[in-house]
Amino acid sequence: MNFYFAPMEGITGYIYRNAHHRYFPGMDQYFTPFIQPNQNQCLNSKELNDVLPEHNKDVRLVPQILTNDAALFINTSKKLQQMGYNEVNLNLGCPSKTVVTKLRGSGFLGEPELLRTFFEKIFSHLDLQISVKTRIGLSDPEEFCDLLEIYNDFPIKELAIHPRLQTDYYKNTPNLEIFAQACRQSKNPLCYNGDLFTLPSIEQFSGRFPSVDSVMIGRGLLVNPALVMQKKTGALPDKERLRAFHDEIYIGYQSTMSGGKNVLFKMKELWFYLIHSFADSEKYAKKIKKAEKLTAYESIIDDLFSKCDLAFVPKTLPADKPS
Repeated sequence: MNFYFAPMEGITGYIYRNAHHRYFPGMDQYFTPFIQPNQNQCLNSKELNDVLPEHNKDVRLVPQILTNDAALFINTSKKLQQMGYNEVNLNLGCPSKTVVTKLRGSGFLGEPELLRTFFEKIFSHLDLQISVKTRIGLSDPEEFCDLLEIYNDFPIKELAIHPRLQTDYYKNTPNLEIFAQACRQSKNPLCYNGDLFTLPSIEQFSGRFPSVDSVMIGRGLLVNPALVMQKKTGALPDKERLRAFHDEIYIGYQSTMSGGKNVLFKMKELWFYLIHSFADSEKYAKKIKKAEKLTAYESIIDDLFSKCDLAFVPKTLPADKPS
């Protein structure tokens, strides 16, 4: 089975990716947090920095693009192709209201004819592989029938389906009946995304859908970065490896960002998920959230790693929004 790391805005940039690949090998592919091209430029400085080949030497990376403008998608894809990328991914999954109201991400799913026209343009003007990450509709699972007809009319390299509606955000449970329908009817290769948090959940999915050989994991890997390594090698995570992973990210942010507050903000984003890998860590979660200086933060992290054991199967997982 192929394992893909789902993109998470604000967290899974190149500093995180490189550290994850170093300490928890086994991922077959990473996706960038979405790129939002505009009329003035294909890539802003942050996005360019994230996709620079020299920042991603050892990882298999697919840039993800968020737009409903075919010309912007084409121009950005060509720019990325010039940098050496042979695949780009279209984001039709982001459920954020600020994205959806602009008919981007999963908001684009509500305009199937515009979406078809968009596909006609991009597939006729680009000679690189195009994959798609999609939800199953805006508010009704029956919307997916028409969407799948559109997808089937184009040579999509891989269709990653998160079987939730836009209105679900990350609540409720993935609609596996709709995903089963896609398995029967899709003319394109499929990838599954949604609530694969633990090894048993991966095994259960594989048992039900043995023909699907690619899965995309987001929150499960943010909570337990060793999840795929465990699946592939049987190796359990350990605190020494996790601490080294943390330290590389922390040092990386310090070397690329100005001001302790900015670094703290980034680390707090990471700990929103990672804290769930530790048993009896509630008080440390509160301390990390309240930390205002790097020295205080470092002391809290030292205590956490020395006093808390890892919880190999987290009791709960935070519901946030991967892109």
